[in-house]
Amino acid sequence: MNREHDEIAVVGAGLAGCLLACFLARRGYRVALYERRPDPRTGRVERGRSINLALSERGLDALRRIGLDEQVMTDALPMRGRMIHPVAGEPQFQSYSASGDRAINSISRGALNNALLDAATALPGVRAAFDHRLVGLDPATGEMTFETPQGKVTANAEVVLGTDGAGSAVRGQLLANGLLDESLDFLDYGYKELTIPPMGGDFALDPDALHIWPRGTSMMIALPNPDRSFTCTLFWPTHGTSAFASLGSPAAIQRHFAEHYPDLIPLAPNLVDDYQHNPVGVLGTVRCTPWQAAGKVGLLGDAAHAIVPFYGQGANCAFEDVVELDRCLDECGDDWAAALPLFQQRRQDNTEAIARMALANFVEMRDKVASPLFQLGRKVEHALERALPGRYVSRYELVSFSTTPYAEVVSRVRRQHQALGVVAAGAAALLVGAVGAAFGRGRRR
Repeated sequence: MNREHDEIAVVGAGLAGCLLACFLARRGYRVALYERRPDPRTGRVERGRSINLALSERGLDALRRIGLDEQVMTDALPMRGRMIHPVAGEPQFQSYSASGDRAINSISRGALNNALLDAATALPGVRAAFDHRLVGLDPATGEMTFETPQGKVTANAEVVLGTDGAGSAVRGQLLANGLLDESLDFLDYGYKELTIPPMGGDFALDPDALHIWPRGTSMMIALPNPDRSFTCTLFWPTHGTSAFASLGSPAAIQRHFAEHYPDLIPLAPNLVDDYQHNPVGVLGTVRCTPWQAAGKVGLLGDAAHAIVPFYGQGANCAFEDVVELDRCLDECGDDWAAALPLFQQRRQDNTEAIARMALANFVEMRDKVASPLFQLGRKVEHALERALPGRYVSRYELVSFSTTPYAEVVSRVRRQHQALGVVAAGAAALLVGAVGAAFGRGRRR
């Protein structure tokens, strides 16, 4: 294709779409960004849908490649560990790293999206069209039909890339054309946001941590914001006696939180209003294959492989997709028909690995982090990391503080555990042998 004349369409001007537009423009492509919502920079933000991001090394690596990391990190707040809030007693801090100095970074999804959108639209050859909802796509020709406030419009592109999230319209069009298979696995959990405002002009909680209220079958987390507030997210069942719908009246809401989250009550003056008026979001895992059609239409990020948010890797994983696609285009000489299948081949095992780890981390955060046995295990793990630097690295550090492919993280952690099992078994055998020898000497005496 002629990069200067033929246009690439990126459907979805969220985080992944804007980053992708930056990478494509850097390669000399003309890019059209299409977004179903209004321009987010106008300030019209849907209530209760932000979910702060935990930006970590994979996301930062992508931003460094286009020189945006320092700008983005200006408004980021480093979180060096988890602060566990029991029902009774003092909160307990659990460091993310053995050294205690490594951090994931709390950042507003909206602020990051706006920064990426500004960066993309400032580049030559990039244009953005908002209030454009994709309702038709011919995968063979790249002809798209959009619903807009002015009526239906059509547009053409040489390549169409769907970065339009878990409910991707591009994926839906490929499905309707019989060009892919998909599975949607929804959790019996949803999420709802609450807010802890600043207290006396300062943070009401320690801003150096990701706060967790683990409650067995449910949990709440809180991430700090630059304005010294915290965005809290409740993860509760969607059905049953302890579900969102089970609390109907202001008195019932106050009673429930006083019993299960007593330290939140004095910190969240708008608790009841937030609970009653903020929507309940859905949580699930999206899988599909193939991620492309004839080298003409492709899927990236959540559009191809949405995951639950419990490892803080959704945006980081999507950013890593953009880096890998850029790498595939390099290797294939910008032959999209070769690059898109190669991209899926390189990424699918890795995205499946993080999807499984994210589900497992939900159980860890919800059920295990408050357990003394779990806390002892983390201390032992950090001791091993300090004793065997570079040779033993925890799963969390590999996922959050490196760009080791996710599938390799799973394999490496498995090998480490197997090696520790062998060492432990050998030590036990030596101990049993020593005890047996000592007992034998005693008998002979």
